[in-house]
Amino acid sequence: MQGRVCLVTGANRGIGRATAEGLARRGATVIMVCRNRAAGARARQEVIATTGNIQVELLVADLAVQAEVRALAQEVRARYPQLHVLVSNAGVYHQQRVTTADGIEATFAVNHLASFILIRALLDIMHAGAAARIVLVASAAHWRVSDPEDWEGTNGYRPFSAYSRSKLANVIFGYDLARRLEGTGVTVNSCHPGLVHSQLLEAIYDRWWLRWLYPATKRLLTISAEQGAETVLHLATAPELAGVTGKYFHNRKAAASSPLSHDTAFGDRLWQLSLRATGERPAANGRAIAAQ
Repeated sequence: MQGRVCLVTGANRGIGRATAEGLARRGATVIMVCRNRAAGARARQEVIATTGNIQVELLVADLAVQAEVRALAQEVRARYPQLHVLVSNAGVYHQQRVTTADGIEATFAVNHLASFILIRALLDIMHAGAAARIVLVASAAHWRVSDPEDWEGTNGYRPFSAYSRSKLANVIFGYDLARRLEGTGVTVNSCHPGLVHSQLLEAIYDRWWLRWLYPATKRLLTISAEQGAETVLHLATAPELAGVTGKYFHNRKAAASSPLSHDTAFGDRLWQLSLRATGERPAANGRAIAAQ
């Protein structure tokens, strides 16, 4: 990975931190994108100390704010003429319905729309760096979606449903973008990293009827962030995956995703909704985004 420029979102902890370290260990130039400057600075210093690679940069952005995502893209473009790997890893899980400064439900905003904005804004420097790879960190939770087109939870917010829908959006976006980029030298794949012991998993279990299960789940079912990053790093670096695109991976192998994730009409509606939600296409007849 010498000479390759790689960007990882949500890079100060968990899978993102382990992915950044893995890329740095392989000799890449790594851009760590974090929301909190202090936490990001600590993580950057740890990655440098652990790997001996000083080509590690911290960029700070709150991915819940669309203006900050666009500013992040501009900063990356100003600093780097080429981008070879983009790992969209940042994710949130909210127990209560939260809206962003842009008026979007926060789980959908961070887990999907931020990627939609950032990746599309950086495609020109990825084309310049082709062959280039986009990796979307999704989840097997995308199989467990109820009310699939209620992307913002306006029909009644349930945290795991909101999270599952956002992960379905990741998989669908991966397939759709791969089709649109076919033949460009930029590949797009998504993955389920496994049940990783993380703050996000703790948030999922942060309900009185689930808290008693968490110690057993952690001990018997979860894997480490480093183990979770293995499939992500495989997609980002494996020579045998050169040219492989439009796939969903688990345990470093192509795997089946849900039937709904392959519904191209459903995917096109998500793409059009995403354009409206990010202000790239006006809402029809002034109706709310989630109703389109």
